Amino acid sequence: MANSLKFYYDFLSQPSRVLWMSLKLSKTPFEACPVALRKREQLTDEYKKINRFQKVPSLVDNDFHLSESVAMVRYLAAKGQLSEQLYPKALKDRARIDEYLEWQHSNVRLPCGQYFRDAWLYPANGIKGKPKPEEVDKMIKAVNVSLGSLERFWLDKEFLIGSNLTIADLFGAAEINQIKLCQYNVNEQQFPKVAKWLDRVRESSNPYFDEAHQFIYKNSQQAVKAKI
Repeated sequence: MANSLKFYYDFLSQPSRVLWMSLKLSKTPFEACPVALRKREQLTDEYKKINRFQKVPSLVDNDFHLSESVAMVRYLAAKGQLSEQLYPKALKDRARIDEYLEWQHSNVRLPCGQYFRDAWLYPANGIKGKPKPEEVDKMIKAVNVSLGSLERFWLDKEFLIGSNLTIADLFGAAEINQIKLCQYNVNEQQFPKVAKWLDRVRESSNPYFDEAHQFIYKNSQQAVKAKI
């Protein structure tokens, strides 16, 4: 019997990686439907029928379509198709995860996403040239402020919410790992809690974490070799 759940994604997309890892960790059956962003497959008329915003990820459950990653998390959890560890039923635990997801949108995703877009994505696709050094410095400063806040407000325990990996950790780590493509690596001396937390997230979600981040690892290494 075919899976009713179809997941459209590209591992270049941070939320795509999070939802894919979550489905795998939850052992939820789904049909994997890759969408090649760099080939602009998301802009086709066919894909527009799947996601009216023409972005990834997308979730299709029979005739029901969803286009926002956090909405997908809540929908899958309500259907019992997401691990309770990743998104608990306990009211206060779930509220704490939701609190992080709301906070991270402006405090982690925004600075990391802008850095990735302007320093790697646009130049790599010929949309814009490489930013000036002073512009890069400004973006790095914004990322450092973000990681400082993460270290100060959230990492007084093993994971963001407590002693176990949750969906909050996957969202946070995916955003920070994205900027490896810009040759940004977390400074262990400046942000020791963040560095150790990233290692714990990777270890706790492997082998899926490494599989989902293979594109990031490969292309960040190639950029290093190109500079040598």
